[in-house]
Amino acid sequence: MKKTYVLSGVDTAISLLRPGAKYCICNTEFLEWNDPRPFPSWDEISEVIEKIKKFEDTIQSLELEEESV
Repeated sequence: MKKTYVLSGVDTAISLLRPGAKYCICNTEFLEWNDPRPFPSWDEISEVIEKIKKFEDTIQSLELEEESV
């Protein structure tokens, strides 16, 4: 069974790294960055996503069984 992650998206990671930043991103490239702080690197974003996943793995969730095809 595959774990469903809720919090581990790119937007969540960026919000944690640069709260309140306004931006537009496509794939791994920032198209717009409207914030005085430097935009986070993709390595920083990936690291935060992994930390979020590890946190989510500590929460006892009850997943639905996948249907057989």
